[in-house]
Amino acid sequence: MSDSSDENDSQYVLYRDRPEWKNVTPLKQDDADEPVVAIDYTEAFVDCFDYFRAILKNKEISERALELTQTAAHLNPANYTVWQYRRDILKGLDKDLNEELDYIETVILKQTKNYQVWHHRKVIVEWLKDPSKEKYLTEAVLTKDAKNYHAWQHRQWVIKTFKLFDGELDYVDCLITDDVRNNSAWNQRYFIINNTTGFTEEVLKREIDYTLLHIKIVTENESAWNYLRGLLLHAKEGLSKNKRVSDFCEELYASGNRSPFLLAVIVDMCCEVASDGAGDTRYTVERAKELCGELMTKYDKVRANYWQHMIETMDNVGKKGTEDEGSSVN
Repeated sequence: MSDSSDENDSQYVLYRDRPEWKNVTPLKQDDADEPVVAIDYTEAFVDCFDYFRAILKNKEISERALELTQTAAHLNPANYTVWQYRRDILKGLDKDLNEELDYIETVILKQTKNYQVWHHRKVIVEWLKDPSKEKYLTEAVLTKDAKNYHAWQHRQWVIKTFKLFDGELDYVDCLITDDVRNNSAWNQRYFIINNTTGFTEEVLKREIDYTLLHIKIVTENESAWNYLRGLLLHAKEGLSKNKRVSDFCEELYASGNRSPFLLAVIVDMCCEVASDGAGDTRYTVERAKELCGELMTKYDKVRANYWQHMIETMDNVGKKGTEDEGSSVN
């Protein structure tokens, strides 16, 4: 489909000057007598949407209406009504939906962060029941913007809906290798495992080793630390009792590393041990409070209020522990 909707093109003809539209009375936008903010639309925009409102009111299903929606979408690609009506016309005319896929691909590559264009694509793919081009398209977008939320959302939808999990971990690994801080790639890794093998003991061991290796590369990488926390939610032993993780953290701490994410994990280990009332003796209420103080004053000042809250929380945990000991003696 050619795009004849460029209002800056010297060849562009307003709809009111097109012979094939003479039988349509344009419908003006109702902005009331005294609009609070009068929008300064271009002449082409006003002309196009006056005719769009007219055919929408008349529910016209025709080739010219389809062409008009293309112009309207070009002028305002975020307009939900335009895309919905375009889908109604496509169905009404029984159009070749593969052509529509080609068209919306060109639009998406220019409007990669527009929800409506991705939604239109999703509906067309659902109608066709053909996801064969979707991973390629999302990869093209992610090559330019590896953290594009809309592309990732569409990719997850198509992978889960059509069971296209094969090769996805390898793809994600390439993205993490290129940028270890790519939070979207870490999230996709979790998504794939959670929807395929699940976090079995074998998978957890592999993923913990993988994550610790990447934390070593960049210790102040919140994405990898968050992924590690997510993994340990599935581990039977919890956060503090996984010897591989606790030893790794202690070795990192002993080396002089003071990444706020490392310190935060150690604080959580202390909280876990204090709450359980038993565990690794390295993780105490006193140590947690000391680390919270350092985070609050030196390593994570932005979240000072949170760390102050954690100190108060640990105080309460400590008091409860003392009361419990007293009760057991009595």
